[in-house]
Amino acid sequence: MIKQDISENLAKIVYLGIGSNLGNKRLNIERAKIKLQNYQIKILKCSNNYESESWPNRSNPKFINIIIKIKTTLSPLDLLKICNLIEIDLGRKRSKKNAPRTCDIDIIDYDQKVINIESKNLILPHSEMNIRNFVLLPLFEIDLSWKHPKSKISIVELINSLPIKNLRSIKQI
Repeated sequence: MIKQDISENLAKIVYLGIGSNLGNKRLNIERAKIKLQNYQIKILKCSNNYESESWPNRSNPKFINIIIKIKTTLSPLDLLKICNLIEIDLGRKRSKKNAPRTCDIDIIDYDQKVINIESKNLILPHSEMNIRNFVLLPLFEIDLSWKHPKSKISIVELINSLPIKNLRSIKQI
């Protein structure tokens, strides 16, 4: 029998969305993945790259987005802090909401938990993930059986509820 590390028993399954619409977008995403692994984070699966329109201002550069499935012992708040540090390290400048950025890392789902700490800007699952094509399609790619932690609606149903124009406006690259 192989003895498991105690921290392995405490590890949580988490889904992160990583996106970029400034600079070398693919390199920004790869660098974010490497940096995440330096913080007690193990990447289990990674979607392909998806290109989508910038929202809400379509005149901004297009985004490249991925979803990764990770395992971590970090708490949700500690994970959020690390994601924010990596964004800054990769050149993100916080200006107005939805402004173009070199790196954006969102916690989409933390161990199927429902968490709301508004004072820390942490709402899980991600409050708008169920209407975002650039979250749902890559998430479906890496976990066909995923269900929304709050509504328990399947990923397939969520995708099917998107307007056709949203499905046509994204492409795997």
